[in-house]
Amino acid sequence: MQVKGGATDSLDLSGTGSCAAFNFRRTARAVARLYDLGLEPSGLRATQFAILTAIAKFQPVSISRIGEILVLDQTTLTRSLRLLQKQRYLEISPRSIRRQRFLTLTDPGVKALAVAVPLWRKVQAKFLAEMGGDTWAALRNELERLAGMAVQLETSAIKRLAVAAASKKENSSNSKKD
Repeated sequence: MQVKGGATDSLDLSGTGSCAAFNFRRTARAVARLYDLGLEPSGLRATQFAILTAIAKFQPVSISRIGEILVLDQTTLTRSLRLLQKQRYLEISPRSIRRQRFLTLTDPGVKALAVAVPLWRKVQAKFLAEMGGDTWAALRNELERLAGMAVQLETSAIKRLAVAAASKKENSSNSKKD
């Protein structure tokens, strides 16, 4: 096993520094750390604040709808919701007739947001002031457009993979019959 100095000479890594995923995630981590620091006195992290805020705006709201709004995968969302439920910030309803579960804030959840929102406003105001001018409005619109585009591309890719898997399964099934 080679620990250092793997044979990377043959790899063409040109252009990888401009990877959209890398740059978005890098920026998102830096911004999230800033907001986490500002929200720290509330006991909430930026991700928890976003989830609780979304629930507060749309409650009662289905888990799947919150996932769509926040573009969170089911596993990550479920883990975050369980923690927030354990902290008694939200309630998760039993499954409804449509097999959906709905989220509502509890009194402690409302109180946590009441502490967090002014802290968030401070960080937000400082961040936007540093950004300057109308930059945020334009950037936010562009980010919204890009998120929609990425979700659309992901949906198309998932459909293509499902079709390819079904075709492969059918071909495999047919070859076994022969």
